[in-house]
Amino acid sequence: MNEFPVVVVGAGPAGLAAAAHLLERGLRPLVLEAGSQAGAAVAQWHHVRLFSPWSELVDPAARRLLEAAGRSAAGAGRYPTGAEWASEYLVPLADALDGHVRFGTRVVGVARRGRDRVVDAGRDGEPLTVHVETADGEERITARAVVDASGTWTSPNPLGGDGLPAVGERAAADRITYRVPDLAVEARRYAGKRIAVAGSGHSALTALVALADLAERHPGTRVTWLLRRGRVGDAFGGGAADQLPARGALGLEARAAARAGHVEVVTGFRTAAVEREGGRVVLVSQDGHRLDPVDEVVALTGFRPDHSWLSEVRLELDPVLGAPVRLAPLIDPNAHSCGSVHPHGANELRQPEPGVYLVGMKSYGRAPTFLALTGYEQVRSVVAEIAGDHESAAEVELVLPETGVCGGSGVFDGPADGPGSGCCAPAPVEVLSLPAPPAR
Repeated sequence: MNEFPVVVVGAGPAGLAAAAHLLERGLRPLVLEAGSQAGAAVAQWHHVRLFSPWSELVDPAARRLLEAAGRSAAGAGRYPTGAEWASEYLVPLADALDGHVRFGTRVVGVARRGRDRVVDAGRDGEPLTVHVETADGEERITARAVVDASGTWTSPNPLGGDGLPAVGERAAADRITYRVPDLAVEARRYAGKRIAVAGSGHSALTALVALADLAERHPGTRVTWLLRRGRVGDAFGGGAADQLPARGALGLEARAAARAGHVEVVTGFRTAAVEREGGRVVLVSQDGHRLDPVDEVVALTGFRPDHSWLSEVRLELDPVLGAPVRLAPLIDPNAHSCGSVHPHGANELRQPEPGVYLVGMKSYGRAPTFLALTGYEQVRSVVAEIAGDHESAAEVELVLPETGVCGGSGVFDGPADGPGSGCCAPAPVEVLSLPAPPAR
């Protein structure tokens, strides 16, 4: 099958890094990107600043490719925004991969040539087929392997506390956003308004800090932070104990905003319904608690992978996270605390379908706190295996910075959620906890 390219789905950080590694190995990559540019998803959160410095955002093989092309591999010692990461690294990298990246090409299916998922006979001897849609119509591409680095950006989790959209959530779509607001262009939408922010991860902290700053400049802006957990616990992160200083500083800013009265914190709130009340919406918890009406809702409850277009290849995915089964126990937020993700590569990412790998953010399924460093080591190992260098594929090294966020947004209340618990033990803050549910 050496005559066929290795198809990489997604021209984001992990996908372009995979292509750079493939070229170094003498293999032919073909990167297929649905968007119109490299880092199309990154460009959509262009206003958000990353926690990782440039030194951790550039893949080694990509750096070598850029330097060989006479291009700088971006700056050092500073924290870029999404826009800077895309324009100063991802776009030049795609240019250096000239002829190996196709934009406006959406992958809609992958299969074994001439065989659906049920057929065993002759399966190992046939290449993969990648079905795509472009502006010119449909096309089928033959591939020796497929590396799925398509990410999870297009599949945000809903506001509903049970993983499904809350009753009325879809009908209130004009009042709900699932992205960190860009207040440089959307300030009028939020200034002077009452806003609910749902979520306990880094995106939620980013939104809280930005909205608190807006409240300083526009009196009348009120922010309510909704946590599904019964207590704040480690939701503000590890502060000075975080080995990514920019991420720790963000948590400290969010905590300061809460203490300053710009953010009201409501704990133990799992949204069950969204009701219209004039031009506002009312959020109702599964216990029947009703919040005061809000003008806008910012739902930042994480993302989930889309495996629908892989339905005709044989996958082995964890039933909880939707991650590869050998990787899931290493990243499960129900069991793992900060910095405890073990090194992993091709062995944990391969699928029963020969030549199919899930990498990057998508490989984590619904687990949070994925870092670029993880994706770069994943693709290095996977490409080594595709090239037949199994020794290099097995020699995986991964050291992740300690994080102050020890669990995911979906982790239920437990002893680890109490004040002073968690890996970094942040000081408790004043919070508004829900009273007992009304008698029925």
